[in-house]
Amino acid sequence: MSPNRRAVIATAPALLLALTACSTGSTEGSDTKASGGAGEAEPGAFPVTVEHAHGKTKITEAPKRVATVGWSDQDVVAALGVVPVGATKITWGGNKRGSTPWFDKAVAKIDPDAEITRYDDADGIPVAEIAKLSPDLVLGVNSGMTKEEYDKLTKIAPTVAYPDLAWATPWEDSITIIGKALGKPDEAKDLLEKTNDVIDEGIAEYPEIKGKTVAWASIVPTDLSKIDIYTTNDLRPQLLRRFGMKDGPLVAKHSEGEKFFFSISAEKARDIKADVLIFYADGQEQIEKITKDPLLGEIPAIKKGHYVASADRQVSTTLSSPSPLSMEVAVTKFVPEIAKAVKGKSDG
Repeated sequence: MSPNRRAVIATAPALLLALTACSTGSTEGSDTKASGGAGEAEPGAFPVTVEHAHGKTKITEAPKRVATVGWSDQDVVAALGVVPVGATKITWGGNKRGSTPWFDKAVAKIDPDAEITRYDDADGIPVAEIAKLSPDLVLGVNSGMTKEEYDKLTKIAPTVAYPDLAWATPWEDSITIIGKALGKPDEAKDLLEKTNDVIDEGIAEYPEIKGKTVAWASIVPTDLSKIDIYTTNDLRPQLLRRFGMKDGPLVAKHSEGEKFFFSISAEKARDIKADVLIFYADGQEQIEKITKDPLLGEIPAIKKGHYVASADRQVSTTLSSPSPLSMEVAVTKFVPEIAKAVKGKSDG
């Protein structure tokens, strides 16, 4: 079984909080401005051909109206000085506008009056709504765009899908690919370097996390009979490795193929051997229900108090869909919690 993230959402209720971190709601702000501001392409950047999972896309000139359908693509676009005309609406971890503070801040610097349509992708990419925006480029670099959706979108505008595995595009690759599509490959290289600097400076304050093993789990408070654990295909473990951590042995063992998670029964909770356990919880009551459960309480990291119970949805979003705009929040808000867990000072 090789579920993409939509399949994960449908088959693993415990992952609903985690994997809809960038899900969408109703459409708002239908009057949109052309993307741009600082959108000049670099000399000789076009024409350019971008390869991806569904083929090759040729872009002949600098796009002026960019629509994004990837869950972190809008951040990369804005970080490169372009305001998208449309993007998915963030309901889990988002603000009242279906956005994030870091994205809003970046857009305000480019065009304070920009209006961006936020559309619902809960039932798939809303092709008809995107068509109304008259985009000249559609980006789904960190998405689960199907071949059928891709074929429909290409009739509207040149479309770039994910490069390899749906929903699993590393943030580094997103920057490189989107930079190429926008005609800003050199600027993308600079952005990549600056983002890595942010990470290095942030984790330098917490050397205790380096080399520690970690497992990121999702547990349904109403069903404590099993634990879902993210594999190395997921962006969360990917980013934790960039922070200097290592996959727990059980994570490494079960990360074959294209799956995003694996499940084990609560009776085998002791097998989740990792220096730090991270899991989602909505408040102290849920945390206590999980940590005081007779089976789950036997997870070594829980038993020893080396866990992070992630309750801040906005901060958690920075790990589930990392981007150059959200990275500072990730290293200043989430990394300190990991360091506390390493020392045995968990949320519980």
